[in-house]
Amino acid sequence: MSVVDANEVIALRARVQALESEQAIRACISRYMDLCDHLDASTPLDELGDLFTEDAIWEGKGARYANSFGGHRGRDAIVAMLGKYCVEPAHFALNVHYLSSELIRVDGACAHGSWNMLQISSFSAGGSHLNSARLEIDFRCEDGVWRMAHFQTRNLFSRPVEHWNSEARLPVPDQ
Repeated sequence: MSVVDANEVIALRARVQALESEQAIRACISRYMDLCDHLDASTPLDELGDLFTEDAIWEGKGARYANSFGGHRGRDAIVAMLGKYCVEPAHFALNVHYLSSELIRVDGACAHGSWNMLQISSFSAGGSHLNSARLEIDFRCEDGVWRMAHFQTRNLFSRPVEHWNSEARLPVPDQ
């Protein structure tokens, strides 16, 4: 192999590794959101915790989220905070997170991702809420596994709503 060919192979390997890292980061944040969509007494908190580095930081930013969620340092503190939602009866009767406007930048064993998030929730105690937030998350690859190292969520808007689901007929064209 010539020197140019060897350099091309090295560059190609780096590009493939970056793409694989991006996909692993997507899988990490997707699993986190899926677990958060189903927080109850059966939530596997060890799996949830394993999505974070040991020294991770989870924090609400801005007045609304800083006051509501605060900041938590270390995997155990993050799991303890999320564990407060894992009660019976479940805190959420319905909880769904949607992510959009994704941007992931990988730099070796570190990466940064950002998303806009829409969260639709109904609570077992009654009431429903619509929230949107901007997520800024630093990731770190440890022993070949991408984990969240610094999770920041900043509220964009938040409002109560009456209810989400209705038995009303769906408006579809006549056939």
